[in-house]
Amino acid sequence: MAVVDLHLHTTASDGRLTPGELIALVARKGLQVVSVTDHDSTEGLAEALEAAKAFPNLTVIPGIELSTDIPGDEIHVLAYFVRHKDEELLATLRKFRQGRLERGRGMVEKLRDMGMDIEWQRVQEIAGDGAVGRPHVALALMEKGYVSQTNEAFEKYLGRNGPAYVEREKLTPVDAVEAITSWGGVAVLAHPAQLLDLDVKLEELRSAGLVGMEVYYAQYSEERILELASTAARHGLLPCGGSD
Repeated sequence: MAVVDLHLHTTASDGRLTPGELIALVARKGLQVVSVTDHDSTEGLAEALEAAKAFPNLTVIPGIELSTDIPGDEIHVLAYFVRHKDEELLATLRKFRQGRLERGRGMVEKLRDMGMDIEWQRVQEIAGDGAVGRPHVALALMEKGYVSQTNEAFEKYLGRNGPAYVEREKLTPVDAVEAITSWGGVAVLAHPAQLLDLDVKLEELRSAGLVGMEVYYAQYSEERILELASTAARHGLLPCGGSD
């Protein structure tokens, strides 16, 4: 039975549970070590750490998930043990969240131009206090019946090559790894299985300070996990995992 989950989201980004609700859930499930890793946000960490005090057998690692850009694709990098009250870190994350806000609004405008009656106000309501992201736009599409599930929204409209996709300012993967290290954190590559030229990318990121990569991931088959475990070992990276 897994007792560790190092990739969890809350309503501070695109999760469905508040930080307090999430901590209560993982404690009930018997997990012993978790990391709250909201997209470009530390807003849920204080509540999560406070909630964890009620569960002495549970350790919560403060984290973040950063979206980074490469030609034709994006790479997500997880940061663990960050100094989540550091002002330089908070200023950087505020800039990223503003970029998410502008991108979300741009996507809604593109969808409306395509004849889909999606309201920006409704997307913000779905996001609540969290950083607006594509999953919130996808939920608005599903709510109006334009798609039957959020995956369909990404496949048809919101994916990188979709007609409603909008770019936003991002770090490069190397920049992200170096920034995480400067913030006192530990950098881990998230869900790497879909990346082309993975060995080349890992070598570059390891040189920048990457210490681990996700091997155990909710959507990976046992065969894929074994492949990634071998890759991690080959590059001297810690094998990590989470449900995302």
